[in-house]
Amino acid sequence: MNIIKSKYEKDLKWPKILIAIFSSIGIADTGSITLKNWGILNSLSCPGINKGCETVLNSPWGTLFKNNNLNIPLSLAGLITYSSILIITLIISLKVISPKQKTFTNLWWILFAISCGSTVFSFILINIMIIKIQSFCFFCLLSAILSFSIFILTIIGGRFDSRETMFYRGLLIAFTVLLGGLIWSNQVDPSKANTINISDQKVSPSITTFSSKAKINFAKYLSNQNIVMYSAYWCPHCHDQKQLFGNQAAKELIIVECAKDGKNNQYKLCQEKGIDGFPSWEINDEIYSGTRSLKELAQMTKYKGNTNFE
Repeated sequence: MNIIKSKYEKDLKWPKILIAIFSSIGIADTGSITLKNWGILNSLSCPGINKGCETVLNSPWGTLFKNNNLNIPLSLAGLITYSSILIITLIISLKVISPKQKTFTNLWWILFAISCGSTVFSFILINIMIIKIQSFCFFCLLSAILSFSIFILTIIGGRFDSRETMFYRGLLIAFTVLLGGLIWSNQVDPSKANTINISDQKVSPSITTFSSKAKINFAKYLSNQNIVMYSAYWCPHCHDQKQLFGNQAAKELIIVECAKDGKNNQYKLCQEKGIDGFPSWEINDEIYSGTRSLKELAQMTKYKGNTNFE
């Protein structure tokens, strides 16, 4: 026990230096994605598959919360995570708190919990990227590598009581994050949306919202640009998307029915396009899945007209 204790009491500087470096890279990585999502950065140079990063980041899994006025991208959570790691690491490295105090040890445990949780969640996101989205995002892979590296460095450099405590706490954190992550992933998966009340005619329910002139003009613009919305009559997210446009504007959109038993469906076309989630938007020959706010669509399509869609 004394051997283990003396090993953990040894103050290793290099893991803390590397954690600070990796978390700073993580801040730059997730920060640039967040700024791009908010339209502050015009573009990101993403190595690999053409527009792979945009496909992944604009997928339903790229957003934590979104409505017509507020957009919280998943990358913002990553930015907060890396910022927290950097701040805690600096406090530990600069010995703002005495190493003899219990708070100092608690900071290492907090760092362990954050890095362990972010590593597991990154593993979930990489699997979603490969299996569900089927595209490659360099920035997403970089973030996963950084999270895992910080986790390993925390284990090496951390001052913990015992490996046994570390193992059981890590197992509990990993299981909790894994369970929560899988539930979240399943809820935002457009291919697993709950059905809505529909008529026997296999058509989408009526749109009940009103369209402002700005919404109608925007819908006409989308049609003129041959931007297509792929939909299914039973899909609640598709209905939500049409509700954002309103009754009059939705009539101006190019909407393709993808349900095999839907009225006037173009099921074969949807299969050829590789549509596996609804709604999906085809913009400049790229497919973007998930419900989009009108302002986000305006940004994605470079719309220069009035964006006051209230």
